[in-house]
Amino acid sequence: MLEKRVMHQIRNAVKALEGYQNAEPLSRFLTKFYKSNRQMGSTDRRVTSRLCYNYFRLGRAFTDLAVEEKLVVAEFLCEQQSDIVAVHYPAWNSEITQSVTAKIALVEERYGKFIHEVFPERSQLSSEIDTSEFLPSLFVQPKLFIRVKREKLPEVLRILERAEVVHEHLGEQTIAFPNGFNVASIRKIDGMYEVQDLSSQKTQSDLRLQAGEKWWDCCAASGGKSLMLLDRCPDIQLLVSDVRFTILRNLEERFQQAGFRPTDYRQKILDLSKPVTYLMQGEQFDGILVDAPCSGSGTWGRTPEMMAQFDPKSLTRFTDLQRNITKNVLPFLKSGGQLIYITCSIFADENEAITDYIQEDLGLKLIKQEHLLGYHDQADSMYIAHFQKS
Repeated sequence: MLEKRVMHQIRNAVKALEGYQNAEPLSRFLTKFYKSNRQMGSTDRRVTSRLCYNYFRLGRAFTDLAVEEKLVVAEFLCEQQSDIVAVHYPAWNSEITQSVTAKIALVEERYGKFIHEVFPERSQLSSEIDTSEFLPSLFVQPKLFIRVKREKLPEVLRILERAEVVHEHLGEQTIAFPNGFNVASIRKIDGMYEVQDLSSQKTQSDLRLQAGEKWWDCCAASGGKSLMLLDRCPDIQLLVSDVRFTILRNLEERFQQAGFRPTDYRQKILDLSKPVTYLMQGEQFDGILVDAPCSGSGTWGRTPEMMAQFDPKSLTRFTDLQRNITKNVLPFLKSGGQLIYITCSIFADENEAITDYIQEDLGLKLIKQEHLLGYHDQADSMYIAHFQKS
């Protein structure tokens, strides 16, 4: 009976993986896959999702193995219990609760060295990344983190305790949950928090904000860091911009859900890959936040399919864009103003190399740079550099 169920689970996962063409995020594809395979129940869907994500956590390793065998290896490395491992590799089943590092050693006894093949372009990693810790972390699902509104923290903690929700209060406004937890199911805390990774929350820990200052979040995307700015200092004058109207429309909805009105900020559609002098009308800002478009390599623990999809040639496209954006926003930064450069990348070309460019070519003074090494905390890894204009 167990073997029959395991074979059914593997067939479902293989079918999904064979249908995935790397043209969209895996999560979006799986949603469509389940809609077109309505015979799959909730357990089938849950197991198939787990198997597919674990499969992609192997990155670029084991390219010579059949999909079915890779699924078993991935299950062993990523899970603490697995019927698939029990059926296919019984000798490993008694070892499945060992640490990831110990399990990597067991896999290498059978298949040879593989760990350095998992992550693409390993030679391009920033020197601060400790691969002996980072690479094993790729087999562990990151946690779900929320940032609670400052004044709502005691109430949120009380509600979570009463509901007996497994959580960790990490200090300040941060709460962590096991990955996969549906925080939206706790309806009593609606509007009291934002889903935001731990490292992302740390990007403003050293930021100096004063009421009345003008700030520009120039690559605002979904608005997470803008919301954090307003939470820290509601009386700043904030401009948010991005390249597409649809992005700003989604941002507007998120701001509204968080309790902010359109009069609390301004927004502009701007393509910062080129100069925007004619659109900015001589505006000057006390601070500019450049949460730059990047490879996202520090977040691939959440989207492991990217390890197999990543095209190294795209790095040049990202670094060119990062240089252009920082150059094109600089005319609008006041003398003495702050520029905060942020990526969710762990590649040196997108981090230290851009910091060198901002210092040497654009003439800003580096105040501080830091790698936020999320793999210590089951979180994303990010980079932040804080500059001042003379």
